[in-house]
Amino acid sequence: MRWLVETALRLRIAVIAAAILLIIGGLQMVPEMPLDVFPEFSHAYVEIQTEAPGLSAEEVENLITFPLENALIGTPGLETLRSKSVLGLSSIRMLLHENVDLYRTRQLVQERLAVETPRLPTVARPPVILQPLSSLSRMMKIGIWSDTLSQEDLSELAVWNIRPRLMAIPGVANVAIWGQRDKQLQVMIDVDRLRAHQVTLDSVLRAAGDAVVLDAGGFVDTPNQRMAVRQLSPVKSPEDMEKTVVSFNGGAALRLGDVADVRIGSPPAIGDAVINDQLGLLLIVEKQPAANILEVTRKVEAALDLLKPGLKGVEIDSTIFRPATFIERSITNLTHALLIGCVLVVVVLILFLFDWRTAVISLTAIPLSLISAVLLIHWWGMTINTMVIAGLVIALGEVVDDAVIDVENIVRRLRLNQLAEQPRSAFRVVLDASLEVRSAIVYATAIIVLVFLPIYFLEGLPGSFFRPLALGYILAILASLLVAIIVTPAMSLLLLPRKHMKEQEPPLTRWLKIPYRNLLPWFAVRPRSALSILAVSFAATFMMLQNLGQELLPNFQETDFLMHFVEKPGNLYRSHGSHYH
Repeated sequence: MRWLVETALRLRIAVIAAAILLIIGGLQMVPEMPLDVFPEFSHAYVEIQTEAPGLSAEEVENLITFPLENALIGTPGLETLRSKSVLGLSSIRMLLHENVDLYRTRQLVQERLAVETPRLPTVARPPVILQPLSSLSRMMKIGIWSDTLSQEDLSELAVWNIRPRLMAIPGVANVAIWGQRDKQLQVMIDVDRLRAHQVTLDSVLRAAGDAVVLDAGGFVDTPNQRMAVRQLSPVKSPEDMEKTVVSFNGGAALRLGDVADVRIGSPPAIGDAVINDQLGLLLIVEKQPAANILEVTRKVEAALDLLKPGLKGVEIDSTIFRPATFIERSITNLTHALLIGCVLVVVVLILFLFDWRTAVISLTAIPLSLISAVLLIHWWGMTINTMVIAGLVIALGEVVDDAVIDVENIVRRLRLNQLAEQPRSAFRVVLDASLEVRSAIVYATAIIVLVFLPIYFLEGLPGSFFRPLALGYILAILASLLVAIIVTPAMSLLLLPRKHMKEQEPPLTRWLKIPYRNLLPWFAVRPRSALSILAVSFAATFMMLQNLGQELLPNFQETDFLMHFVEKPGNLYRSHGSHYH
């Protein structure tokens, strides 16, 4: 320890220059670091979805979910297997152990699915492994509506123009569309006309399918090259579809329009999106794990601004659900807390030490400690989230303690050395003064670290939330210890010996020592009374804690309001006779 402090004093110019570079470099790197609302609090998982149109929930479970579960149950790293079977859809979620390589596990799952897929019913589509998402994957909800475009036209714009542009943004994992109405040619068969023309349903289905099938037209060889033949579909409109020949009866062609009505429609809806009291689309933007939610949100908003000139008659609202607003507010609050803390530190130091130099020396511990903690968290691959910021804010009032103690002792020793008959060198005085309080500072820091150590043994959701808070707090405290050992003595040796030390202590310090001198002897000769007062204080605190409520997280000042309606399956929002706002 002595060697470290002495080296810092000898290389004081280099130490101060390194501290300035750390502050400047850290301030430039912080805006580029990944930000999130909460830490990753859920297990890594792999989700497989398999569509089976027309199958009931029981058939989906027996024919699709059970076989896939049996194929996936022995996957390495699997902790829990959960499944859900609903009408036409099987969903399987594989919860993995901690520290499992997610992408290697996804590869193993894909290999097992490739073996099991041919054994599924022919009506089932191939199983799909969904993209990995963060714990709070929904990073944005975008409302789209129009007074001039139909729901089908709006869906076409969203699918072919808006969604591909948003999916191209790095960090966006998926863009789900609620209220989508895809255009399709619908053949509405009339059973009476089928019976009158003696045509089977299979003939109509075969004719309709052949009319729109895409097939290769072969190729034509020329002396110089081979040219591909493109087969254009003759169906461009419902009228073209109605001209499709179904069969021949007595030499006369029976067309599709004779037995059915062809129109442009959309599949049966499974959900609606009501935006500003009218039907529209809701785009759910989901982010990838460890993506910078603030950066991705701003890129999404910039992409929407670029798309607006080409979306005539379309209104877009990207503020329906925007967690980035919460992060921006948290950063602003942290900045205000830092400024207020710095001002309070300056005021307190000036009142107690009565000197601006000591205030400057102590004040450097705040940015150095917090920036060092943030850089270490980023270096470990973690995101800067609400809990990390909370840990830094809690540590804000303590990161200056070590520097204040060190500076105050150095000032006191320099004052005494100035009054001595044979003053020593300022180097020796600062070195000895720093080493005098070094043990107390190290022990106090070690006690704080040990107090927060049990948090790392918390399991489940509390551990996932509070470990980042404890980590941010502990790293800031440890960084402040290094600042007090290295930077504070160097700055003290550079700034303090050049000023004339007053013979008397600051006025506030002298005034506070008067009641302290009167009160201390009473407790010194009555140790039992002091211990009794301490025991009563602990007992009262314990009783108060028993009456306090408990909750995992405090109430956050969020600006989002979520209204969730639970109804029987199949109900439409129109059946309630009112609109949702």
